[in-house]
Amino acid sequence: MTEQTTSPSRDDLSAAEAELWARAPSPCIDVCKYKRQGRCIGCSMTKIEKQMFPQSGSAGQKKAFIEGLMARLHEIGRNPVFWAYTYRHKCEREGVPCPIEIEEAESEPREDRS
Repeated sequence: MTEQTTSPSRDDLSAAEAELWARAPSPCIDVCKYKRQGRCIGCSMTKIEKQMFPQSGSAGQKKAFIEGLMARLHEIGRNPVFWAYTYRHKCEREGVPCPIEIEEAESEPREDRS
């Protein structure tokens, strides 16, 4: 089973989407160990990026920031779905709806390697 993360485009957010993204917490998933070129091994942000996350920024700014982070995870060879699941759990703990949708797509069955 292959999984993908999706979210609406940054442009033309509906009122409901704008409210959802405006309430989005920081993409930090509380690992905070810096190794990869000064990037956290949990969320791939630098310390400066963590401080810059638009806590009170617009929905569009937050959406752009998080989508850029997900693209970076993919570019460095990490599956952004793993981050997305942890981020969803963080949103649940904080009592806010998660703006990231995780969709599961069917794929060919994997061979049994036992």
